[in-house]
Amino acid sequence: MLQSELAYFLDPQYLEGLAAKYHQDYFNAEPFPHIIIDDFLPTHILDQILEEFPKPGAIDWQSFKNKSEKKLASTSELQMGETIRLLLYQLNSSTFIDFLEKLTGIDGIIPDPHFVGGGLHQIERGGYLKLHVDFNKHTRLKLDRRLNLLIYLNKNWEEEYGGHLQLWDSEMKECHQKILPIFNRCVIFSTTDFSYHGHPDPLTCPEDRTRKSLALYYYSNGRPAEEVSGYDHSTVFKARPDEDLTEKKSTSDEVKEMIKKFIPPILLDLSKGKTK
Repeated sequence: MLQSELAYFLDPQYLEGLAAKYHQDYFNAEPFPHIIIDDFLPTHILDQILEEFPKPGAIDWQSFKNKSEKKLASTSELQMGETIRLLLYQLNSSTFIDFLEKLTGIDGIIPDPHFVGGGLHQIERGGYLKLHVDFNKHTRLKLDRRLNLLIYLNKNWEEEYGGHLQLWDSEMKECHQKILPIFNRCVIFSTTDFSYHGHPDPLTCPEDRTRKSLALYYYSNGRPAEEVSGYDHSTVFKARPDEDLTEKKSTSDEVKEMIKKFIPPILLDLSKGKTK
């Protein structure tokens, strides 16, 4: 049960003003529609969020470690503090959805109560998230993914720490935006099969610092045909020029592949049948 008076963090008039102010900028932004809004929320609210934000070993983080990503992501809202949960719920509210629709011009935006792929994100020194386009369908709700919202929680974040969010053109020829993930900076952008983004360079912050953010994704039932490549997919990573994201097979995997070349197909089928 709630033991304290409900605190509402979102001012509808403030949000309406932001939507009117930034709508045209959002629509005209390159390489795809996006907006960067600094000092997005009351500082004292994000101070509380930062206090509650769990350290890398404090909860059961989902850990990604491969050539395309090295990061931590929350797995359940039950692992989050009360203030974090309250803010996330409000960012899924009708008040906030109205703001997003006016800002982006997208009608019928639907929030994700499950925070699939979203919630809390954390990158330790040396971590990265290579350039990619996001999964385009919600696996549970079967809705079309349309928007990403990121709120950064990194106080006194220096340029040399890295962790910039990069926005690239669809042909992967040029980075149009490098966005430093500073405290209370909000980035909202449209997600399509061609909106390549990420922070591909390893983080160089001090060992006792991490890159922290809140992430929310928004959906719709249907979308313009030109925004998709024609099929449902999970996250698709793409290498920058002169970058190799190919995962090298282990020695044991290479040996298994070589052995397979010398075993008749009928014997391989029999062995598979035994192990089912």
